[in-house]
Amino acid sequence: MSDTLDQKHKLTKQTTDSLLEVMILRDVRVPMRDGLTLSTDVYRPKLSGEYPAIVVRTPYGKTSRVIHEMGTYFAARGYVVLYQDVRGRGDSDGEFIPYRSEGKDGYDCIEWAAEQDWCTGAVGTLGGSYLGRIQWLTALQKPPHLKTMISVVTPSDPFVEWPTGVPTPHHLCWLYMVGGRVMQNVDVVDWERIYSHLPLMTMDELTGKSFKHWREELSHTYLDEWWKEISYQNQFDRINLPALHISGWYDDEQVGTPLNYYGMRTQGASEHARNNQKLLMGPWTHQINTSAKIGDLDFGPDALIDLKGYQLRWFNHWLKQENNGIVDEAPVRLFVMGDNEWRDEEDWPLPQTQWTKYYIHSEGSANSRFGDGKLSTTVPSVIHTDASVAQDKNHFSSSFDTNISPSSDKGKSFDQYTYDPANPVPFITDMVSSQIGGPDDYSAIERRDDVLVYTTDVLEEDVEVTGPIKMELFASSTAKDTDFMVKLLDVWPSGYVQRLTDGMVRARFREGMAKPKLIEPNKIYSYEVDCWNTCHVFKKGHQIRIEIASSAFPKYDRNLNTGEDLAQSSTMVKAKQTIYHDSTYTSAVVLPIIPRK
Repeated sequence: MSDTLDQKHKLTKQTTDSLLEVMILRDVRVPMRDGLTLSTDVYRPKLSGEYPAIVVRTPYGKTSRVIHEMGTYFAARGYVVLYQDVRGRGDSDGEFIPYRSEGKDGYDCIEWAAEQDWCTGAVGTLGGSYLGRIQWLTALQKPPHLKTMISVVTPSDPFVEWPTGVPTPHHLCWLYMVGGRVMQNVDVVDWERIYSHLPLMTMDELTGKSFKHWREELSHTYLDEWWKEISYQNQFDRINLPALHISGWYDDEQVGTPLNYYGMRTQGASEHARNNQKLLMGPWTHQINTSAKIGDLDFGPDALIDLKGYQLRWFNHWLKQENNGIVDEAPVRLFVMGDNEWRDEEDWPLPQTQWTKYYIHSEGSANSRFGDGKLSTTVPSVIHTDASVAQDKNHFSSSFDTNISPSSDKGKSFDQYTYDPANPVPFITDMVSSQIGGPDDYSAIERRDDVLVYTTDVLEEDVEVTGPIKMELFASSTAKDTDFMVKLLDVWPSGYVQRLTDGMVRARFREGMAKPKLIEPNKIYSYEVDCWNTCHVFKKGHQIRIEIASSAFPKYDRNLNTGEDLAQSSTMVKAKQTIYHDSTYTSAVVLPIIPRK
């Protein structure tokens, strides 16, 4: 691992070449194969000659200040930058149908650029969020002149970020925002009221209009062929490109970026592709590299970098064959939260990872942060007790069969709570879709009895957790379908409870998003909960905490517990949930522990 100051230098290194004067050609009409034309603004050096091209395709409008600055920046350094309104947005022809035409349209734009007399024939792509995902859909079309891409805060395949069978409530906000030729003002809508509406299928009507894309997506409540048409993460073996993957630990679509890096490193179409992937993860939200502070937390002076300079070095190597050393640097560059410094690594997940199970324990009352839930590396020794017939006077009526021998070990083999969809556990977030969640303080949320809380002892030394987080959960429910949410948090000595990352599983999709299957009430099932990724040092004096609940609203829609159609149902029932932690059903979170030097 390199010295922190050396890393900062690498992240801020810029070219010393003199800058070129820039000219802008507005509303250049680029033809698509079906005869439509897409409006494109072209930023290029005034000096005649041949230059590599960078293609950026967007549904958000190509005339913003940020776009102008980016286009000018790269054009002044010897590139032609094409900013294109995607089909049906801005000044482009056609109808906007999210993702469905982007692969072919991206191919046509790249190949058009490569044929122009100002282009060397080398083309790269750049962009974040929607702009990132459509780069992958374009890469699957294999445009001959596409040489590399920089994929930023890129969404995953359907049901990876939201494994619920239906879009998240915030997705309707996004559809509203892009629901016309130009951007719509989402701040004039009462999203909190709308997100609470049932059934989901008619939620859109409360915005004042209906959205056919929302309703069509809700008509496909599992991973079927309709969704597979816009999937890419199962096809890395068809992509033969170097790629720079960029995201932030608090990006609300963060999970896709490490998955894409790992997928290309292990499944890319050739050794050339597999060996030329880079991952950059900062202490950022979806709006990467714009602030060193998220909410109440300041990640320090090194949190912001010269990202444009780093991207320039990448393009200079792959589009101009410049030997600038970027491919010789470590493939993974991470900002380590807690230590608040950058560090180079050799791969993701980190090769030195010690995958460590932290088991949940209690004496049967882990409800809320005032309960007795514990988290430790000690394997539970409590003998399994059948919760479906056990009496639990703390949470349920005494009508259960009590003919059970108590365990000889201290503690109880399960915790229980009631999940009521009419009163879901809140997820702390803005109501608009620009950013969902952050390093928020969950101490108040943890006062609820429908939140189970498991906490380690106070740490006697720093503990680094860097990598994917998984929860192995054994649970039963009185419902035919329900949800389980897991959250990883850092408990500060001050009482601040910092959310790091979280995830969820919908019971009917426990065997995969293509195979919905309801559960049998009161039967114990094994669930794996993907809690995404983090890179964080729990400092000495802090504590590691896990929360378990059955809702995180409005980040995810509420499971109504009936097993009915997810989009059409409005009937709610309460569910009694049981989480097991005994010698047979050893529920545990698997933490990627990194040895400290």
